[in-house]
Amino acid sequence: MKYSYEFKKDPFGDLGLVLPEEISLFSDFIENIATEEQVDEYIEYTEKVLRGVYKEFEIELNATSVFIKKDVTTVVNNFRIEEPYENTIETEQFIELLLVWRKKIPEIFKG
Repeated sequence: MKYSYEFKKDPFGDLGLVLPEEISLFSDFIENIATEEQVDEYIEYTEKVLRGVYKEFEIELNATSVFIKKDVTTVVNNFRIEEPYENTIETEQFIELLLVWRKKIPEIFKG
């Protein structure tokens, strides 16, 4: 994983993903993924873009959307009050972030 990350509990006790400022909006998207199956689905779409099955792919999730292209993936949050409204990372790194979150899902969303 190229980017640093850590997990922190918010004041309500929910575990969140803390990312560097330049990619921080990806946590807005990723933290809304509640199941390992959902992560797997998003990874599958992303891998299809990387293999050229899709030229690009968009996933909308609550307030955020990700636009996946072969080289880069951009997250957009149009409901933010302050900039930035979007961040971009390498698509391979987007998959890595999804995998990091996938490993934490059983702990975060335990019964």
